[in-house]
Amino acid sequence: MRAHQIMTRSVITVTPGTPVAEAARIMLRNHIGGLPVVDASGRLVGMVTDGDFLRRAELGTERRQGRWLDLLVGRGRIAADFVHSHGRTVGDIMSRPPVTVGADASLTEIAGIMEKHNIKRLPVVSGDHLAGMVTHTDFVQTIADLSAAVPGPTPDDDGLRSAILDSLDQAACKHCRFNVVVRNGIAHLTGAVRNEKERATAIVAAKSVQGVRDVRDHMWVYPPPEEEFGGGDIVSLQDQPSTEDDQPL
Repeated sequence: MRAHQIMTRSVITVTPGTPVAEAARIMLRNHIGGLPVVDASGRLVGMVTDGDFLRRAELGTERRQGRWLDLLVGRGRIAADFVHSHGRTVGDIMSRPPVTVGADASLTEIAGIMEKHNIKRLPVVSGDHLAGMVTHTDFVQTIADLSAAVPGPTPDDDGLRSAILDSLDQAACKHCRFNVVVRNGIAHLTGAVRNEKERATAIVAAKSVQGVRDVRDHMWVYPPPEEEFGGGDIVSLQDQPSTEDDQPL
């Protein structure tokens, strides 16, 4: 199995100039934990994840350096921590250069890179441009289980997968949160959906593609976090003062 056969093609991205608060809203709105950062030409230049919002001045969680620690870590590290906790744009806090994988990378290579760098999502690139995304949570474990039980894809399977993804687009399914694997004409739908209606729509869209022998449902319902768990503190704290002392003079 190769990256291009399991990756999500429709990837939500931001630019280095995107405000930090807007990036947080995009993650909440789309129920995702990371965003590739691309420049005006579409070139992948970085990656911003939910972990980048942990050490933020708005939350009071920025690193606080003592005098002796300043001497140990150096001024460069202190400056970098300050920018990361106080920066207002994605370009200030993103990881660069991003860890990436090519479209022909095997599943074993993908898993190894994720383990080595302790990351959950991996951009797939063609040259220096973003081609897709493979994530640990949504894809790797399930796809690894499938690969042990069924043979590798044929050229016909690859064609069916592309046709199914097109059908999902037409059905307005947000397949950026789940993916499709086809083996011997059998389509496996894997990942998160927002509700049972979206699950049923995805199955119908896949079955409607000529040549698909059967559709196997490996999807699960993932409630929108803003409805089930509330919004992100970083957004609300940036949008309004926290105390009377913070009011403009």
